[in-house]
Amino acid sequence: MTHRTSGISTRARVLSAGLAAGVLVPLAAAATPAAAATPAAAAAPTVTCTSAQSGLAAKLKKDITAALKNRKGTVAVGLYDRTTKTTCTLRSDTSFDSASVVKATVLATLLWDAKKSDRYLTDRESDLATAMITKSDNAATSTLWRQLGTGKIKAFLKAAKMTKTVPGADGYWGLTSINAADQQKLLALITAKNAVLSDNARAYILKLMGKVIPSQRWGTPAGAPSGVSIHVKNGWLERATHGWRVHSIGAFKGGGHDYTMSVLTHGNSTMNYGVATIQGVAKAIHKDLAPRASATQRYTPTDAPKEAFVVVPSS
Repeated sequence: MTHRTSGISTRARVLSAGLAAGVLVPLAAAATPAAAATPAAAAAPTVTCTSAQSGLAAKLKKDITAALKNRKGTVAVGLYDRTTKTTCTLRSDTSFDSASVVKATVLATLLWDAKKSDRYLTDRESDLATAMITKSDNAATSTLWRQLGTGKIKAFLKAAKMTKTVPGADGYWGLTSINAADQQKLLALITAKNAVLSDNARAYILKLMGKVIPSQRWGTPAGAPSGVSIHVKNGWLERATHGWRVHSIGAFKGGGHDYTMSVLTHGNSTMNYGVATIQGVAKAIHKDLAPRASATQRYTPTDAPKEAFVVVPSS
């Protein structure tokens, strides 16, 4: 049994040395070999779409369903395009371990809390936020998570009406429970004027999500047309159950469209299998919403990171 201490355990320090940009999980998980990915349910996924633009909903439903044909694992999809009032959902209420996509929620909470005190972020907070989003830095995330505490995170989730998102217990932010519906609510707050996040806060989050390092720009940006602004945050995590969790959330604007997309997956045999599933869905959506020359080569999937498990000290 691993006991929490005032610092990171020796074993955790050794393991964390090989950390890429994955996610925080309990050290105990390291003792359990990853099980084979859970096969897809027998029933075919049911994609539901609505749109104010004639024919678009039917096309998206057909193409997203086709992209998921024969893909193993569990996939949830959320899409909203403000321009055409188009919405698509698939398993929007299914829960997943968040992996690193929760980092966008951490940043939103930090800015929401700062707004309540009518203050700017400190230089230290800005440095941590930049590392957390652009490089998916785990240590920076752990520092901000401890600073905020689950009380403030839960308060932000309540204000954001992200009612099904549950912060990971005992500091394990990567095990926060999320679903596609709540991720779409977060992206809506980030991309349009609202009473929860200030205009400056929204611009700051989008700025950092637009500066994610090239090796982490896979996922929802795949197939995005040239000239469309891209803002993304990804997450990936392997556990003993449900194999690899691989997620991608993104916001896109340009070419007459303004849309957000969330694709969450688990039950993947490898990280890159999950990436491929997400990118198949993303390419179908981008093609249907903005049928112009795509820029599919702008983003390359990250190599699978080494397994790394970190113990977070209690505070």
